[in-house]
Amino acid sequence: MTITAAADGSALGNPGPAGWAWYVDDSCWAAGGWKHATNNQGELKAVLELFRATAHLDDDLLVLCDSQYVINSVTKWMKGWKAKGWRKGDGKPVMNLDLLQEIDEAIAGRRYRFEWVKGHVGHPLNEAADVRARGAAEAFQRGRSAPAGPGFRGVQAGTEPKVPPRAAASAGSSAPTLTTERVTERAGAYAHDELFSFDDLDDLNQEVGEDYRDLTDPHGPDAMRSNGELHRVTLSLSTAEHRRVVQRAAVSGVTVEEYLRGLI
Repeated sequence: MTITAAADGSALGNPGPAGWAWYVDDSCWAAGGWKHATNNQGELKAVLELFRATAHLDDDLLVLCDSQYVINSVTKWMKGWKAKGWRKGDGKPVMNLDLLQEIDEAIAGRRYRFEWVKGHVGHPLNEAADVRARGAAEAFQRGRSAPAGPGFRGVQAGTEPKVPPRAAASAGSSAPTLTTERVTERAGAYAHDELFSFDDLDDLNQEVGEDYRDLTDPHGPDAMRSNGELHRVTLSLSTAEHRRVVQRAAVSGVTVEEYLRGLI
């Protein structure tokens, strides 16, 4: 049997009030967050908690994720970082180290694969996880308790499941040490992989350095390198996407062009 679940993170201000969530269906999901964290920390925490919640099962796990940073960190770069003493190709320490080390422990002996899905295009599982992650972030922003969700079937949300010997070494329980990263959206709007993947692209450059060059996405970071020259970019948006851009630009008190530049 394969368990299919979406994992997503959210940060209001990036860093700022943040949330994470994983979602299988309406009776099987979990969410949480912090008063101050980053979008990437939310994305990583969602994946970590999904592996922890399913550690008692002997099923394959398909993780749907809209963050290329997270997917490539787990499936491509983490092995190399670990071999280098958890340092990037440029010798600098890996960011979000505690979360990455906990994920490294949680995936040991597990059968899993990741699938990238574009955020905010109507994918039902991704949208459901996003709504819950954003809801957790907004709850922390308002000083309210965030809905934790029912957890995995038979496992109460917010508790560690009983783990069989096979997975006992993978169920870490320590809380992450939160570090401060850069602010992605200078316009001050909601920081997330909302319309594009600018948050991912910026983080890929800062967090993994030269290692990002092995990306196979033809529209990935290699295609976005800049030598300081100005470039004209044409972007096609759906009606819903255009409406979100206009609304968020208005909330931020900037023009649509200024808002889009702020995302970059």
